[in-house]
Amino acid sequence: MKALDELTFDNRFARLGDGFSTHVLPEPIDAPRLVVASNAAMALLDLDPAIAQTPVFAELFSGHKLWAEAEPRAMVYSGHQFGSYNPQLGDGRGLLLGEVYNAAGEHWDLHLKGAGQTPYSRMGDGRAVLRSSIREFLACEALHALGIPSSRALCVIGSDTPVWREKQERAAMVLRLAPSHIRFGHFEYFYYTQKTELHQQLAEHVLSLHFPECQEQPEPYLAMFREIVERNAELIAKWQAYGFCHGVMNTDNMSILGITFDFGPFAFLDDFDAHFICNHSDHEGRYSFSNQVPIGQWNLSALAQALTPYISVDALRETLGLYLPLYQAHYLDLMRRRLGLTSAEDDDQKLVERLLQLMQDSGVDYTLFFRRLGDESAALAVAQLRDDFVDLNGFDTWADLYKARVERDGNSPQAERRERMHAVNPLYILRNYLAQNAITAAESGDYHEVRRLHEVLSKPFEEQAGMEQYAQRPPDWGKHLEISCSS
Repeated sequence: MKALDELTFDNRFARLGDGFSTHVLPEPIDAPRLVVASNAAMALLDLDPAIAQTPVFAELFSGHKLWAEAEPRAMVYSGHQFGSYNPQLGDGRGLLLGEVYNAAGEHWDLHLKGAGQTPYSRMGDGRAVLRSSIREFLACEALHALGIPSSRALCVIGSDTPVWREKQERAAMVLRLAPSHIRFGHFEYFYYTQKTELHQQLAEHVLSLHFPECQEQPEPYLAMFREIVERNAELIAKWQAYGFCHGVMNTDNMSILGITFDFGPFAFLDDFDAHFICNHSDHEGRYSFSNQVPIGQWNLSALAQALTPYISVDALRETLGLYLPLYQAHYLDLMRRRLGLTSAEDDDQKLVERLLQLMQDSGVDYTLFFRRLGDESAALAVAQLRDDFVDLNGFDTWADLYKARVERDGNSPQAERRERMHAVNPLYILRNYLAQNAITAAESGDYHEVRRLHEVLSKPFEEQAGMEQYAQRPPDWGKHLEISCSS
């Protein structure tokens, strides 16, 4: 375990130069104090978890202190926002403090969100508020615990610094970790501004540092793009299988590593609704739950356009054609496992689709249905779940098909079935109302709830004694919370 002053920096992105980012120092927030920290994320930096309780920890991650080896930079990039191209975006409230490598040889970006104004802040104050910082922290760590690729969150630091959104709130900073913070929008920026040399430099940087295995291929950049397509197909398959809605799938929010990135108005489904829109600013439903799959392909197409200097259009188009089949294969594999199936049959897709339509029509809780389906034998489980459905005849028809399918699959002993299904069907997810309860308490200075919720969500598949309230269906008010991009 290391102390905070023993971190080893290797600031590879900063060495690309001023064409890629601007040197900016973080603006400190007043009276910094620890809200919550992730022991698992601290382990990525080989840090002793006890360090989080020391004053210097809060000072470092609130802008009051800085490592001598850190080189804080605000990245420049562009991107398509709700389908329209914005020529210059960039880190408007975040700073890449530097890159740290751990004992395992892994590099981790230290990115401080809410660090104050940068040249890319536009009309913003460069701050993040406590509620959005808590939501991002919880989402990063909860997704990781579910097995969904995500940026990670080390800590949230609260303060007395006032900021104005719809009302006066308090500023906070969240320190997030990722192997890279390069997005689709980085490539778009240098492509559309016709900065050819910098574009080439970026491509070489990403290829050599993040896709080194592709350098052995006959066409390295094509191999890199294929890997990006594959990773994003798998990522979005996991979002859909677990009912996660990102909310703002702009190309500047898409990681070249295929990890969940830049959390705004995200949500997990409560009742299953394929048309659910989690961002109340998304008036046209561009980023609705069901649209995440085609939008993933749209975003990859935008990245493909920015890679045309290195890859032929025909090769790009052929590689993009892999996205939907790859997505479908990953999604169906996970849904089979969620249903307790160990083999594949041609009609499995129809079995899943029929179930989801029945759940949609009856407002069935998405997470709890799959969890309860594994509690008992297939026959007993569907009998117990039947009353959740309005169309009883429709559900009975599906249940008969499902029971027959389970029997053909081998009808495992119940203890084995339960263990297998509970390993992929979480009992606890980050429901909006749970996050809101934690935020309300934290805004009053009580951080116990956010810390407890984080602990519960770090083991989503394990039943935890005394935590039954975190596994319940939400109250009616909890299903209709409005979440926007405001932070």
